[in-house]
Amino acid sequence: MKKYRTLLFDVDDTLLDFGAAEREALRSLFKEQNISLTSEMKANYKKINQELWKSFEEGKINRDEVLNTRFSILFKAYNQEVDGALLEKCYRSYLEEGKQLVSGAIELITDLQDQYDLYIVTNGVSKTQYKRLRDSGLYLLFKNIFVSEDTGFQKPMKEYFDYVFARITNFDVNQALIIGDSLNADIKGGQLAGIDTCWFNPEMKPNNTNIIPTYEIQKLEELYRILLEKETEIGII
Repeated sequence: MKKYRTLLFDVDDTLLDFGAAEREALRSLFKEQNISLTSEMKANYKKINQELWKSFEEGKINRDEVLNTRFSILFKAYNQEVDGALLEKCYRSYLEEGKQLVSGAIELITDLQDQYDLYIVTNGVSKTQYKRLRDSGLYLLFKNIFVSEDTGFQKPMKEYFDYVFARITNFDVNQALIIGDSLNADIKGGQLAGIDTCWFNPEMKPNNTNIIPTYEIQKLEELYRILLEKETEIGII
C-alpha cells in the first residue's frame, strides 16, 4: 500500500467558511445599496450562485459570466434591473474580507505542513482567494496555491490537474490525495486526474450521484485517521 505525500486542499467550505463570508458580504452589500435583504432573497441568491458555478465547472459558461450575472439574475426575479457587474464589484470587496476558518482547519494544516507537501487547489477569483488565505493565516503553510483563474482551467477539468501536477516537484499520482467539499469539483476532479479523494461532508449530505469518493469525513481531524492508516499499512509505524 502507499503513504500519501502530497495533499491537495480545496479552500471554500473545506478550510475557510465560505458560508459565513458570503452571508456577511451579502449583508454589507445590501446595506450599502439600501435594499432589504430577506431570507427568501438570500436563499434565491444561493441557489442561483450554486447553479452558475456548477455550469462553470461543467465548462458551459466562463467565470465572468458567473460573477457578472448572478445579481442581475437575482434581481430580475423581483422585476428589478440592476448593473450586475457593478454589484459584483461591491460584493467582491466585502467577500475578500471573509477569513473565517472552518473548525480545526488551522490546527490541522499547521500540524501537517512538516509531514506532507501541502497545496491549495481552488476555483474562484485569484485576488479574493489570496487575500482570504493571507488574512486567515493559511497562506504561508502551503507550498503553492493554484487558483483556477490563474491556470486557465477549473476543477474538475483534467487540464486543471495536469497544470497543477506539472508544477509539483517529483509528483506521484499514487501518493496524492485531494480533500474537498464538492463532489462535482473536487471528488470528480480527483477521479478524472487519477488520484485518491476525500469528501469533506460536515453536514452529512446524501450522495445521490455516481461520484464515489475514496474516503468521506465529517470533521477535518478525521483526516488523521486516514493518513495514519496508510502509514500503518505500509509498515512505517
